[in-house]
Amino acid sequence: MTIAKKDQIRALLKSIETGDPGPIAVVNEARYIQHNPQTHEGSEGLAALFQRLSKTSPRVNIVRAFEDGDFVFAHTEYDFASRKIGFEVFRFEDGRAVEHWDNIQERQGPNRSGRGMVDGPTEATDHDLTESNRAVVRSFVETVLVDGQLDRLTDFIDADAFAEHNPRGADGVAALQSALEASDNGRRHVAYRRVHRVLAEGNFALSVSEGDFGGVHSASYDDCPAGFCCPVILKAGKSSKTQPFLSVS
Repeated sequence: MTIAKKDQIRALLKSIETGDPGPIAVVNEARYIQHNPQTHEGSEGLAALFQRLSKTSPRVNIVRAFEDGDFVFAHTEYDFASRKIGFEVFRFEDGRAVEHWDNIQERQGPNRSGRGMVDGPTEATDHDLTESNRAVVRSFVETVLVDGQLDRLTDFIDADAFAEHNPRGADGVAALQSALEASDNGRRHVAYRRVHRVLAEGNFALSVSEGDFGGVHSASYDDCPAGFCCPVILKAGKSSKTQPFLSVS
C-alpha cells in the first residue's frame, strides 16, 4: 500500500521526537536541497540532527498536513525547551523528498480575539474547489497585499466569518486593514513584494511570499511578523465569480 506523502512527512517530523532513523528514508540524500541554514544537506544531516534533538526530550505535534502534487506543507508545534510554531514545506521528486523550506517562531498569544496560533479546523474538505481556492488566495495576495489595494479587502474577505490567528492581530476586516495601513515616515510597516508560490489542498491554502517588515527584508509564512492574513494557512471558502471570500484558519 502506498503511503501518502503527507503521512510520510508526519512520520519524518515525528522522528525529531523519537530519534527513529527509519522515516528519514523518505529524503533522497543525493538530491536533497535544504533551505534551513541551521541544518546540513543530505539525510545524514537530518539523521544526526534528529538524533541529537531527540536526546533533549522534544515534543512534536503536527497540527495540520496537506498535499499538493509534489509538495507537502505542514503546520507544526514544537517544544524545544520553549514552544514554537512552524510551517514546513517539502518538495518531492520520484516519490522522495528532495527540497525543504521552513519558518519557525516562538509561540505567542492568544491574540486580542482570544485565538491561538494553531486553533481551528485541521482537515481539508471541498477538494473539488482546490484550484478555485488557490486562485482566490493568489489574487488576494497579489491584489491586496502586494499591490496595496486595501479598498478591495471585502472582495476577498468574508467580514462576518473572518477569524484571525496571528498573535498580533484580531478578528474582523477593520483590524486587518489597520495593520496593513500602518506606516512609518511614508513607508508601509508591512510591505509584501512578491508571491513565490501558493500551495493548496481543498479549502486550505498556504501562500509563501517575501517583502519587508519594519524595513527588514523578510521571508513570509504564517510566522512572518506581518502575517495578519497571508501568508498564513488560509481556509478558503466556496468561492464564486461574484463573491469570492477567505477566512483565515
